[in-house]
Amino acid sequence: MAPGNSEFPLPGFNIDERLWDQNSLLGRFKHYLWVTDPRTVFTPTSKLYKAKQLVENYRAGVLPPGVTKEDLIYAKKLYESSFHPDSGELQNVIGRMSCQVPGGMILTGAMLQWYKTNLAVVFWQWMNQSFNALVNYTNRNANSEITTTQITVAYVSATSSALAVSLILKSYLAKAASPFLQRYVPFAAVASANMVNIPLMRQRELANGVMMFDEAGNEMVTSKAAAAKGITQLYSQ
Repeated sequence: MAPGNSEFPLPGFNIDERLWDQNSLLGRFKHYLWVTDPRTVFTPTSKLYKAKQLVENYRAGVLPPGVTKEDLIYAKKLYESSFHPDSGELQNVIGRMSCQVPGGMILTGAMLQWYKTNLAVVFWQWMNQSFNALVNYTNRNANSEITTTQITVAYVSATSSALAVSLILKSYLAKAASPFLQRYVPFAAVASANMVNIPLMRQRELANGVMMFDEAGNEMVTSKAAAAKGITQLYSQ
């Protein structure tokens, strides 16, 4: 049974539809808060695959005995938070969006705490850009293949820009600003690096476009404009 089919075993429950109205800001907020729940990072791999199997069985019209709507919703949560939406493959733990908050908090705290020496700045900016590159690669459009060379160029470019901005600002602010302001150097470095990292890591989408679907989940047309809009919206997050 293809996604979008309304004839599911449990009347009134389409496992492929989002639980909240996506036309409202609150609905979108609830969805992303739900699907990026950091607790799912600690779910055993075996349980994730069981959740995937349950979702796929339900799509195929099979509802195992004793399975409730709440079970299906939890399986949907694990599936959507851990498997790539295009390929269906299990994502690496660090690259999942559910790891963004804890991973980002650790790295941000480290960059704000250890900023006084060039070695510390270089190390933590490198760690942060490695984390960002992995996240961007893990959540890329799987239908737009990217080569090893393109990945390497994106990674080196983003890391280099982050290091350059960090070291230049650190050198300037060490003479012209208080230690309090110097702590905010990482923010400027991360912002500049992401402006390089994201478009390079997803350059194939910009060049070839992304597939557009109708309300029933049917492929319609490839759009470069949609790819550009989606990627530019990442800068406002």
